[in-house]
Amino acid sequence: MSKAGKFITIEGTEGVGKSTNIAFITQWLSDKGIEIMHSREPGGTPLAEEIRELLLNKRDEQVDSRTELLLMFAARCQHVSQKIRPALDAGHWVLSDRFTDASYAYQGAGRELGFERLEELDDWSLQGFKPDLTIMLDLPIEIGLERAEQRGEKDRFESEQIEFFKRVRDGYLAIAKAEPERMKVIDATGSIKQVQQQIEKVLSEFYQVNSPAINKAEL
Repeated sequence: MSKAGKFITIEGTEGVGKSTNIAFITQWLSDKGIEIMHSREPGGTPLAEEIRELLLNKRDEQVDSRTELLLMFAARCQHVSQKIRPALDAGHWVLSDRFTDASYAYQGAGRELGFERLEELDDWSLQGFKPDLTIMLDLPIEIGLERAEQRGEKDRFESEQIEFFKRVRDGYLAIAKAEPERMKVIDATGSIKQVQQQIEKVLSEFYQVNSPAINKAEL
C-alpha cells in the first residue's frame, strides 16, 4: 500500500524504555527536518482513548481474551481511519507507541489466542496496513518488570504474572524473525547511550532510503 508519509512504531514489553526513546527518535528526525505526529495504542483519537480506559482499568469482572482483542482492534480501526491514514496521506510522518504487533504479542502470544485467528482479524480490519518501520526494544522480562515497578500503580496489563510477559516477549521476537526488514530488534540491556546508538543506526538506514520526498508538516 502506497503512503505519502512514513509510519514508524515502537514496541516492547513493560519497562523497556519506550518513552525515553520515543523522545530520542523524535529529536533525531527533527534534526533532519522532519516533524513527527505522535500517537499511541490503544488510543490516539477521542473514541479510541475511551476504549483505552476500558482496557487498562482494573475491574472485578474477568475480561475475556477475545473481548480484549476485539476492543483493541476497534480502537485501532478508529485510530487508523481518523488519524494515521489522513496524516500519512498528507505527507506527514507518524510515530506511534505500539500498534498491531502489540496485539500479536499480548493477545496472540500472551493470552495464547494464537496468530492465525488474529491474522484474519488483522487482514479484515486493516486490509494489509502496516508500519514502514518498527523498532522493538528487547529486554529480559525480570529487568523490565523491575524498572516498571518504579512507575507507580499498575494498570490491568502491568499486573499480569511474569509468565504472561515471557510469552509476550517471545511473541515479539517471533514477529521480528518473520519480518526482519520491518521490525528491528534493539538490545535494551545496555546504557541509554548504547541503546540509542543502535536506534540511530536503524534510523540512519531508514532515512537514507526514505528521505527524498520529505516535507515538513504543520502539525
